[in-house]
Amino acid sequence: MTTRDPVQRDYMQLDVFADQPGRGNPLGVVFGADDFDTAAMQALAAWLNLSETTFVLPATQPGADYRLRIFTPRQELPFAGHPSVGTAHAVLERGLATPTAAADSGALVQECAAGLLPLRISGEGAARVIHVRAPRGVERAADSRAVLASLLGAALGAVRPALIDNGPRWWCIELADEATLRRLAPDLEAMAAANRADGSVGVAVFARCSGPDYALVVRAFVPADGIPEDPVTGSANAAIAAWLRANNALPSARFRSSQGREVGRDGVVEIEVDAEGEVWIGGLTQTVIEGTLTW
Repeated sequence: MTTRDPVQRDYMQLDVFADQPGRGNPLGVVFGADDFDTAAMQALAAWLNLSETTFVLPATQPGADYRLRIFTPRQELPFAGHPSVGTAHAVLERGLATPTAAADSGALVQECAAGLLPLRISGEGAARVIHVRAPRGVERAADSRAVLASLLGAALGAVRPALIDNGPRWWCIELADEATLRRLAPDLEAMAAANRADGSVGVAVFARCSGPDYALVVRAFVPADGIPEDPVTGSANAAIAAWLRANNALPSARFRSSQGREVGRDGVVEIEVDAEGEVWIGGLTQTVIEGTLTW
C-alpha cells in the first residue's frame, strides 16, 4: 500500500435550511481537492460521517460558475438539495463566484453530475436565501410493497406512493396527518433492504398541515446509506413537490415544509413550483466552522 504526506485543504462546515446553527442539516465543504480521485473523496466523506460532503472543483462546462461532487458516507449522488444550497453559500462566502444580477436577486450556475443547475440568491451572510432548481422529478416504475411494509402499517394519505427520480430516487409516501407522521417508527432494517433492492436512496414521508408556518411536515429515512433519519433533505422535498404537482395536489405554488424535529432539529425548506413546472428548493445557511482540513 502506498501513502502520501497529508495535505491541508480549506474546509467549511455549514448548517443548511437553518435560521441559526444547530437547527438544520450539517454539510462539509472541501476546497482545493482537484487532485482527489473518487476513492479519496469517498474515504473523506465516510470519515467525516455527515449526511453529505461536497468537493468544490473548477467548472468543465460553459456557463457554469463551479463544479461540485456530492458524497454521502457510502456513495456519490448526482444531485442533493442541502449540499447544493450550502455549497453555493460557501462559494459566495469565499468569493469564488460572483452572482449575475437578475432583477432583485443574483444568479449562479452549478455544475454537478445531474447537469447545470441555476441558483437564485437574495440577501447576504447568515440572512442569505439560496434556491436551487432541482432536476425534474420523474416517476419510475417499481413495486412499493416492500418499502410500505417497513412503515408498520401507518395510515396513508390521499396520493398513492411513488418512486420519484430527480437524481437520487426517493420513495414519496403521504401519511394521513401530522400526528401519524411524527410518531412514525419504521422498520429501518427492512427499509434499507427495500432501498437496496430497488435502487432508491431512501423514503420521504410527509403529511399536510393547517398551521401558518408550514404546509407540509416531512421526514426522510436513508438507512441503506447509514443515515437512519436525515435532518433536512432538499432533494426529498423537491421529489415530493414534483410528485404532488403531477397529481394536481400541491398545497400552493409556494410553500414551506418543516423537517427535523424528530432528530432534534427544526429545519425549514422553502419550495416553489414555477410556471414551467420546475421545482425550486431553498432556505438559509449558517456558517459554523471555517479552517483547514489535513488529509
